[in-house]
Amino acid sequence: MTHIENIQKLFSKDFVESPLLESFEVGKIYLSSGKLVACDPLITNDMLPFSTEFPKGDFSVILHKERESNCVAYAEIIFSNAEITDWKMATTAGQNVKDLEEEEVFGYPVESGMGCFMDVDTQSSLNELEQTLYQKKGDDFMGIYEEFFHEHFFDENGAIDQYAFLKPSEEHPGTIFAFETGYGEGFYASYIGYGKDKSPVKIITEFIEIS
Repeated sequence: MTHIENIQKLFSKDFVESPLLESFEVGKIYLSSGKLVACDPLITNDMLPFSTEFPKGDFSVILHKERESNCVAYAEIIFSNAEITDWKMATTAGQNVKDLEEEEVFGYPVESGMGCFMDVDTQSSLNELEQTLYQKKGDDFMGIYEEFFHEHFFDENGAIDQYAFLKPSEEHPGTIFAFETGYGEGFYASYIGYGKDKSPVKIITEFIEIS
């Protein structure tokens, strides 16, 4: 079974039927332009948005964790409850699935152990925040993780949260949904489920393949 066939089997319904996964809704992400970016926000925060145009607004985010390891296996955004009739690998400008060899995928590299979903407008806000903090703090700037992300993943007791919704700008409503990626570093693909009218119903990023 190929990756996309496995994704189709797991996620074409409104719920996931796998004893190996624990699924739960974690909140909503706000997309202002409908141009969605998936990346390691610390390493590839200049990643291009997917070519597919997604709806604008607030949408439910679901994490699917591998029960045995308690690691994030899949991250999902749901755009509608329409029936899914087709699945395709998510691509960005200049990428063509036909150019891939067998077992190859398009996706994004993770080096920090963190992945995210965000609107391209929110991506701009994150990059502006990084530049503002750097210019303000100079040599005291410790990097965008320490300056912005860290407090959302570690509480006062040192406990680690696996995910967080972050707002890099008070003036812009866009949110970043950031989370731990599977077992850590890797290269991860996303898949889009489409309805009969060719509009996107959901997007899934796979970090641990569960079959």
